Amino acid sequence: MCLTHPEAERNPMILSLFRKNTATDAVYGVYRAIVAQSRQPVFYAEWGVPDTVTGRFDMISLHMALVFRRLRANTGAGKDFSQAVFDLFFKDMDRSLREMGAGDLGVPKKIQKMGNLFFGLLAAINDAMDRRDREALAAVLSRNIYDGHNIEEAQRLADYVFAQDAALAAQPVETITAGTVTFGPAA
Repeated sequence: MCLTHPEAERNPMILSLFRKNTATDAVYGVYRAIVAQSRQPVFYAEWGVPDTVTGRFDMISLHMALVFRRLRANTGAGKDFSQAVFDLFFKDMDRSLREMGAGDLGVPKKIQKMGNLFFGLLAAINDAMDRRDREALAAVLSRNIYDGHNIEEAQRLADYVFAQDAALAAQPVETITAGTVTFGPAA
């Protein structure tokens, strides 16, 4: 992947794909918890999240964004840990794309697009949640997860996101960076 200077400034975490492996047992533990939570059947069977590759990517991105929100105020270990989780996420996406048959030339472009989608979602979620604006969050979720439709499901998902944010806020950063993150129920 070749990023121009402005793209590198906008998404510096993407450049981390070229660094050495920073995944520790703790990073794997948190990443596995994020993936497990994002695969809860209720999202797809009852809340209308598309049960597609894109829908699953969106749900992993959503849960990663929540963990990143929890770690964002911690500039030391939290920042490094977030970077390592991000690195693992996109290495996993790279592997998945290749398993689905994406060619070597196409994967970097897809990864860059996925990174941009993730950062856009993260910024929009942070903005709405920092303002405690449920309607704005539901609109973000409707646009990003439901392709602009299903506002009722997006509102239910917004309530879930606020509840998860509160559950994560109650967990010490040290616990998360040690490899344990606990999400609340998805019901």
